[in-house]
Amino acid sequence: MATRPEAAAPERSAPMRRAMELALRSLSPRQVETTNLAVVTAPVGKGTRLRAYRQPIPIEQDSIVVFADEMPGANWSHPCRYILCNARTGEPYTEIPARFPPEMRTPKIALHTFHEPIVLRPGLYWPIKPRPGCFVRVPKGKRYAILFSGASNARHVNDMEFLYRTLRDRYGMPDADIICLNHDGTLNYNGNPKPIVSWPGDGTAYRMPIKGKGTKADLDAALDDIAARIKPEDSLLIHTNNHGGWGGWGKSYLCVQSGADYYAADFAAKLKTLPKFRCLVVMMEQCHAGGFNAPIIANSPAQYTSVASATVEDQSSWGNAEFDFFARDWIAAMAGHTPYGGALASNPDSNGDGTISAREAYDYADSIHYSGDTPNWSQSSATARTCHLAQRYGWAWTWFCPIVIDLLYPVWEKLPIPEFYDRFRKGIAPVLDEFEATMEKDAAAARGALEKRLKEAIARTF
Repeated sequence: MATRPEAAAPERSAPMRRAMELALRSLSPRQVETTNLAVVTAPVGKGTRLRAYRQPIPIEQDSIVVFADEMPGANWSHPCRYILCNARTGEPYTEIPARFPPEMRTPKIALHTFHEPIVLRPGLYWPIKPRPGCFVRVPKGKRYAILFSGASNARHVNDMEFLYRTLRDRYGMPDADIICLNHDGTLNYNGNPKPIVSWPGDGTAYRMPIKGKGTKADLDAALDDIAARIKPEDSLLIHTNNHGGWGGWGKSYLCVQSGADYYAADFAAKLKTLPKFRCLVVMMEQCHAGGFNAPIIANSPAQYTSVASATVEDQSSWGNAEFDFFARDWIAAMAGHTPYGGALASNPDSNGDGTISAREAYDYADSIHYSGDTPNWSQSSATARTCHLAQRYGWAWTWFCPIVIDLLYPVWEKLPIPEFYDRFRKGIAPVLDEFEATMEKDAAAARGALEKRLKEAIARTF
């Protein structure tokens, strides 16, 4: 998806107008409806260094550059073209196929879109406060998370913010155990809308603290950090976002903001250096993410590993101006509501056990996925599908959860969500923990009495 800094309409010289006209005329009737065209706002001099991510675009003469995005709704990489035209006449002299836009990581080329049949603008949503679900309580073992986006656009940062809020609020994960890596080490991203003010889900300020850059080096450092802390009963969630590339079968890679890209084989080899732990849950949004599935499963040191990817290895992932479709829906399943606070299309808790497992989140996202996405799932064993971000619920929780929600709902309506959850975990959760411990003891006694009576009844009956 092309989300570049959009330049104002240039002063169009006769050669530039000619180049734009010929680029549009070269499109088939179908391409006219599916291809966005942009022009570099000033002629590019001979020998200028122009790159499509890592691919050089040779400028062999003074040129007007027209950029054709052939899949405007998709993340990069995907097919596009650079049409180079003579700066004096506007006549095209060569066309270069590519997979990335100009200067994706450090935009310095001012582009003006002049033909835009696929309009990518933020939608208009009225955010509502979601209804609280059963309050998640902490399992045996700690939970850690790494959220990564390299050459970010706005929607990638928004996906991560949605997941960060879900981990902090819904699942009570401490901020110290969540490592967010983005772009240049800040909330910044490539393209519009700017300035960066508020998250589109509910219009409040971004809460996600960025703890490093969207680079291979910083992702390696985050994994080293987790390796020093994680224990055998612990779980780790890894979410990767932004763009991805594909150099052929077995050569998928995760794009970064600067430095070396992260190839699937190298990423899997790095995971292998972690100590043994319980659950690894991986959710990948970038294009060609499916190329990571098999290497991760083969190299993960976790007892149970699952990988949910937005695409198969040779395909692109898709999104709109505000969110990526697969990541949005996977996170929504875990959160229990859409990023705008609305109800889900269906209940992802398919087995009714009170938790949303990694597989249930994947199944929900897959059930409503955008037609351009090709979601795929891998797991190390049947048990891996049951890993989740929450707890293993005690038997009593399923019936006293509605009581708690009814009593707390008036407070929920009045307080900001972060403040509500903070107070809940300090003042209410300890009371519930104590109550459930008592109920578990009573349940053990009741089970013993029931077993005795059943044995007597069976002896009489049979």
